[in-house]
Amino acid sequence: PPPKADTHLPSPIPPMLQLLRGGAAALACLVVRPPIVAKMALTQLSSTKCFGGYQKVYEHDSSELKCKMRFGIYLPPKSESAKCPVLYWLSGLTCTEQNFITKASSQQAAAEYGLIVVVPDTSPRGCNIPGEDESWDFGTGAGFYVNASEEPWKTNYRMYAYVTEELPRLVDANFSVISGKMSIFGHSMGGHGALVCALKNPGKYKSVSALAPICNPVMCPWGQKAFTGYLGPDKTKWETYDATSLVGSYSGPHLDILVDQGKDDQFLVAGQLLPDNFIKACTEKKIPVVLRLQEGYDHSYYFIASFIGDHIKHHAKYLNA
Repeated sequence: PPPKADTHLPSPIPPMLQLLRGGAAALACLVVRPPIVAKMALTQLSSTKCFGGYQKVYEHDSSELKCKMRFGIYLPPKSESAKCPVLYWLSGLTCTEQNFITKASSQQAAAEYGLIVVVPDTSPRGCNIPGEDESWDFGTGAGFYVNASEEPWKTNYRMYAYVTEELPRLVDANFSVISGKMSIFGHSMGGHGALVCALKNPGKYKSVSALAPICNPVMCPWGQKAFTGYLGPDKTKWETYDATSLVGSYSGPHLDILVDQGKDDQFLVAGQLLPDNFIKACTEKKIPVVLRLQEGYDHSYYFIASFIGDHIKHHAKYLNA
């Protein structure tokens, strides 16, 4: 039979109430909808099985550096079934991502502790900046992990922003990582970079360590050359990228810093590294730091490979907590 007259239907909703209900519904949609993290374009260049995981190299277009960049990433066996913390390694002068992934013997310990290890390059490349390839300690392969403020470097040489912001976003969006659980370490110029990144970003990194770091670049020839070129003559700018200077103003969460230094390191003798200045600053600020002077070791990757396991274990203590 035909339906009865719609006497049981609700009475029409007044226009103002309709408007209010519609606005509330729209607002609710805005509030509850989760943020969308888009995957960024990566090109895989290589993938090699190693200690049950995979050592890979990727290339991408960097928005910070305005050029193509490469990074190595070790994915431990655990990453195939669970999310893992991330450990960032910063390399020294003249290096690419290849030096660490082929010479440091880091993969076995990373596999054991279930850590993803990310290894960026040390500078932008192929930017056609006059003078970028003239010396081994400035320009290509020598970005010093700063955001340059001087021409002609300031457009491309933004390694600090790349390492602390762009690269972690890229890794978080494309790999099985525990977001927010990351630590950082490095060697020489990269040791400087690791200490600076941790000290300038309290709480961002769970731990930090370094092997033969440039601890006080404002006081050594390498740092003075790089900072003059990238940051100009104002030494107050230099101090914002100097670990020994930054310690004095650090007020963040507890940092447990491990530093290894070879006693026969030629650059220690030459006054380029200055670990004693850093240790003194940490002691005055009551920041825990362990400096281990290693008898007979130099500045090379033989030194790094000898102690890399200790450093990965140091970070695993905090990343796997």
